[in-house]
Amino acid sequence: MAKSQETYSKKEKTKKRLQKRKEKEQLREEKKHTGGSSTSFEDMLAYVDEDGNLTTTPPDPTRKRKAIKAEDIAVSVPKLEDIEEDLSIPRTGTVTFFNHEKGFGFIEDAVTKERVFVHINDLSEPISENEKVSFTAVNSPRGKQAENVKKI
Repeated sequence: MAKSQETYSKKEKTKKRLQKRKEKEQLREEKKHTGGSSTSFEDMLAYVDEDGNLTTTPPDPTRKRKAIKAEDIAVSVPKLEDIEEDLSIPRTGTVTFFNHEKGFGFIEDAVTKERVFVHINDLSEPISENEKVSFTAVNSPRGKQAENVKKI
Protein backbone atom coordinates (compact mmCIF):
# COMPACT_ATOMS: atom_id res chain seq x y z
CA MET A 1 0.00 0.00 0.00
CA ALA A 2 1.38 3.43 -0.98
CA LYS A 3 2.07 6.17 1.51
CA SER A 4 0.00 9.37 1.35
CA GLN A 5 1.72 12.25 -0.51
CA GLU A 6 0.22 14.91 1.78
CA THR A 7 2.47 15.83 4.70
CA TYR A 8 1.49 17.70 7.84
CA SER A 9 3.04 21.01 6.63
CA LYS A 10 1.23 20.78 3.28
CA LYS A 11 -2.09 20.30 5.09
CA GLU A 12 -1.39 23.32 7.33
CA LYS A 13 -0.51 25.54 4.35
CA THR A 14 -3.70 24.62 2.52
CA LYS A 15 -5.75 25.27 5.69
CA LYS A 16 -4.19 28.74 6.06
CA ARG A 17 -4.79 29.53 2.39
CA LEU A 18 -8.46 28.49 2.65
CA GLN A 19 -8.85 30.52 5.86
CA LYS A 20 -7.47 33.66 4.13
CA ARG A 21 -9.87 33.18 1.22
CA LYS A 22 -12.81 32.95 3.64
CA GLU A 23 -11.68 36.12 5.47
CA LYS A 24 -11.36 38.06 2.19
CA GLU A 25 -14.78 36.88 1.08
CA GLN A 26 -16.29 37.98 4.39
CA LEU A 27 -14.71 41.45 4.01
CA ARG A 28 -16.13 41.76 0.50
CA GLU A 29 -19.60 40.85 1.75
CA GLU A 30 -19.35 43.39 4.60
CA LYS A 31 -18.33 46.14 2.17
CA LYS A 32 -21.27 45.31 -0.09
CA HIS A 33 -23.71 45.59 2.81
CA THR A 34 -22.20 48.76 4.36
CA GLY A 35 -21.93 50.59 1.06
CA GLY A 36 -18.21 50.76 0.28
CA SER A 37 -15.27 51.85 2.37
CA SER A 38 -15.41 51.75 6.14
CA THR A 39 -14.01 55.30 6.53
CA SER A 40 -15.83 58.46 5.52
CA PHE A 41 -14.39 61.52 3.84
CA GLU A 42 -14.49 63.52 7.08
CA ASP A 43 -12.45 60.80 8.81
CA MET A 44 -9.75 61.10 6.18
CA LEU A 45 -9.30 64.90 6.54
CA ALA A 46 -6.33 66.33 8.42
CA TYR A 47 -5.98 69.89 9.69
CA VAL A 48 -2.94 72.01 10.49
CA ASP A 49 -2.93 74.01 13.73
CA GLU A 50 -1.20 77.36 14.35
CA ASP A 51 2.04 75.57 15.33
CA GLY A 52 2.18 73.59 12.08
CA ASN A 53 1.15 70.25 13.63
CA LEU A 54 -1.38 67.92 11.97
CA THR A 55 -4.60 67.32 13.89
CA THR A 56 -7.93 65.58 13.26
CA THR A 57 -10.01 68.38 14.82
CA PRO A 58 -11.03 71.30 12.61
CA PRO A 59 -9.95 74.81 13.66
CA ASP A 60 -12.29 76.86 15.84
CA PRO A 61 -13.76 79.68 13.67
CA THR A 62 -14.58 81.85 16.71
CA ARG A 63 -10.96 81.98 17.83
CA LYS A 64 -9.12 85.22 17.08
CA ARG A 65 -6.25 84.83 14.63
CA LYS A 66 -2.96 86.68 14.58
CA ALA A 67 -2.45 89.13 11.72
CA ILE A 68 0.79 88.47 9.84
CA LYS A 69 2.18 90.83 7.24
CA ALA A 70 3.49 89.32 4.00
CA GLU A 71 6.73 91.33 4.37
CA ASP A 72 7.48 89.59 7.70
CA ILE A 73 7.59 86.13 6.13
CA ALA A 74 11.19 85.12 5.32
CA VAL A 75 11.17 82.61 2.48
CA SER A 76 14.94 82.43 2.18
CA VAL A 77 18.09 83.87 3.68
CA PRO A 78 18.90 87.32 2.30
CA LYS A 79 22.04 87.56 0.19
CA LEU A 80 25.06 88.97 1.96
CA GLU A 81 25.90 92.22 0.22
CA ASP A 82 29.48 93.02 -0.70
CA ILE A 83 31.07 95.53 1.62
CA GLU A 84 32.92 98.28 -0.14
CA GLU A 85 36.41 98.51 1.29
CA ASP A 86 39.27 100.83 0.46
CA LEU A 87 42.00 98.59 -0.94
CA SER A 88 44.56 101.41 -1.24
CA ILE A 89 45.01 101.63 2.56
CA PRO A 90 48.14 99.80 3.71
CA ARG A 91 47.42 96.71 5.78
CA THR A 92 49.45 94.61 8.15
CA GLY A 93 49.58 90.86 8.49
CA THR A 94 51.62 87.73 9.09
CA VAL A 95 53.15 85.51 6.42
CA THR A 96 51.52 82.10 6.99
CA PHE A 97 53.11 80.29 4.05
CA PHE A 98 55.78 81.11 1.48
CA ASN A 99 57.42 78.76 -1.02
CA HIS A 100 60.71 80.27 -2.25
CA GLU A 101 61.14 77.64 -4.99
CA LYS A 102 57.78 78.41 -6.61
CA GLY A 103 57.74 82.08 -5.65
CA PHE A 104 54.37 82.50 -3.95
CA GLY A 105 52.75 82.45 -0.54
CA PHE A 106 49.92 83.71 1.63
CA ILE A 107 49.59 86.51 4.16
CA GLU A 108 46.91 86.50 6.89
CA ASP A 109 45.45 89.98 7.33
CA ALA A 110 45.68 91.12 10.97
CA VAL A 111 42.26 92.82 10.98
CA THR A 112 40.02 90.65 8.77
CA LYS A 113 41.91 87.34 9.26
CA GLU A 114 41.59 86.88 5.49
CA ARG A 115 44.26 85.01 3.49
CA VAL A 116 45.79 87.14 0.76
CA PHE A 117 47.90 85.72 -2.06
CA VAL A 118 51.40 87.14 -2.53
CA HIS A 119 53.81 86.61 -5.45
CA ILE A 120 57.58 87.01 -5.32
CA ASN A 121 57.44 89.80 -7.93
CA ASP A 122 55.40 91.97 -5.50
CA LEU A 123 58.03 91.80 -2.73
CA SER A 124 60.36 94.72 -2.02
CA GLU A 125 62.60 92.48 0.12
CA PRO A 126 62.81 88.73 0.84
CA ILE A 127 60.32 87.40 3.39
CA SER A 128 59.85 84.14 5.27
CA GLU A 129 57.07 82.48 7.26
CA ASN A 130 55.77 84.02 10.54
CA GLU A 131 57.14 87.49 9.69
CA LYS A 132 55.06 90.64 10.16
CA VAL A 133 54.58 92.56 6.90
CA SER A 134 52.70 95.55 5.56
CA PHE A 135 51.04 95.42 2.15
CA THR A 136 48.29 96.84 -0.02
CA ALA A 137 45.57 94.54 -1.34
CA VAL A 138 44.43 94.52 -4.95
CA ASN A 139 41.52 92.60 -6.48
CA SER A 140 42.74 90.06 -9.03
CA PRO A 141 40.73 87.60 -11.15
CA ARG A 142 41.32 84.87 -8.54
CA GLY A 143 40.74 86.99 -5.42
CA LYS A 144 42.79 89.44 -3.40
CA GLN A 145 46.49 89.75 -4.04
CA ALA A 146 49.11 91.58 -1.99
CA GLU A 147 51.34 94.26 -3.54
CA ASN A 148 54.17 96.41 -2.18
CA VAL A 149 54.96 93.87 0.56
CA LYS A 150 57.48 95.13 3.13
CA LYS A 151 58.77 93.77 6.44
CA ILE A 152 57.76 95.64 9.56
